[in-house]
Amino acid sequence: MKKFQFSLDHVLGYKQQVLDNLQNEHAVLIQRVRQQEQVIAGLRDSYQACNRELREAEIQGITVAEAIRLESGLRFWEKEIEKAVRLLEQYEREAEEKRKQVVTARQDTASLEKLKEKKHAAYCYEVQKGEELFIEELVATQRVMAASAT
Repeated sequence: MKKFQFSLDHVLGYKQQVLDNLQNEHAVLIQRVRQQEQVIAGLRDSYQACNRELREAEIQGITVAEAIRLESGLRFWEKEIEKAVRLLEQYEREAEEKRKQVVTARQDTASLEKLKEKKHAAYCYEVQKGEELFIEELVATQRVMAASAT
């Protein structure tokens, strides 16, 4: 009997390649989210440092101009944090969308793999039945030959 060949192997290979590409793209997007989280943490640290400087300066006594400068610095960091958070949310949405695409591609690939397994099991069953039939014919032929020899 000829070797097992799954008729949709090319499709399965293509689907697997698509899945691999989507997983790589998802990993890149997740990395971008992590980096943006680090950027936000750094911005918050800068905000906290500016806020500490303002509070310490208020305790020691500062000029109005210095207070305005430090307050402006706080507003600047708040706006930067706000922009960075909006960017993080966008990155998270993109990563979630890509994750959904990965799940769909994984389902497509899994269904083809299950079909391949079923077809292979059916092929193995047919091979086994063919071998059993061959053995039965061989045994029957030997019996006939043994009976005719006596």
